[in-house]
Amino acid sequence: MPTAEELLGDAAVAGLVACLERTDPGLRVAAVRRARAALGPLAFGERVTAVSDALLADLPDDLAGFAAVLRAALRDPAFSGWMIWAVADAASRRALEDPADDALETGLALLRELTPRLTAEAAIRRLLQHDPDRALAVVTGWTTDPDPHVRRLASEGTRPFLPWARRVPALAERPTATVPILDALRGDPSEYVRRSVANHLNDLSRVDPELAVATAGRWQLTLAPGERTTLARRRPFVPITTRRYHAGEHAIELQVNGRRYGRAAFELVIPA
Repeated sequence: MPTAEELLGDAAVAGLVACLERTDPGLRVAAVRRARAALGPLAFGERVTAVSDALLADLPDDLAGFAAVLRAALRDPAFSGWMIWAVADAASRRALEDPADDALETGLALLRELTPRLTAEAAIRRLLQHDPDRALAVVTGWTTDPDPHVRRLASEGTRPFLPWARRVPALAERPTATVPILDALRGDPSEYVRRSVANHLNDLSRVDPELAVATAGRWQLTLAPGERTTLARRRPFVPITTRRYHAGEHAIELQVNGRRYGRAAFELVIPA
């Protein structure tokens, strides 16, 4: 299982160089090449900053030109994976540097296009911090986007405690601001999106427990006396960077309205 540092490692940055040079054979990405050579001792966040700085140095200074290069690169299927984390970071920074009145909306639109190639969940935080009201107005509209990656970005990018990402004080100070996003996505057809909604709601419970309970309460299933329903849930045990599994006995238990019903134990075996 690769470490966070290895995810944005030599191969990813070499791929970024190749994608940009295929996009524009006249483009010289000297700063990105230098950043690639200096990755060795850097932690993940430092790598993101180094590559993001290099992209800002190598690509056009104006937001329109910068976006044009990235949109051309998006025609290349290889322009994807962990390189996108740094690309999206640079895009958000370029948007905030641009003096145009609609630079924020242009930057958000660019992140929307980038997110299906990995995610722009961390980069969007900078734009949310700059102007929460304007950014949330755009992001809330993404809840009806046909692409589940974009719908997930609406929920994941606005989480109060998103891992690996900067805090946005306005999201913690106004926890009700993102509830319309959760209401819109809580029944999304994509489990990928619904998982983000669940994680977001859990974050809200740390900020405002009563709000989290009230929000979930509007969604809970109500059964008449004697009425029955069947609920199904699958839990995969696959390697991920944010959780470590331990071999041995585990258990699952159903809790409804604070009462526990049954307990089933199972043995988790981790291959050598």
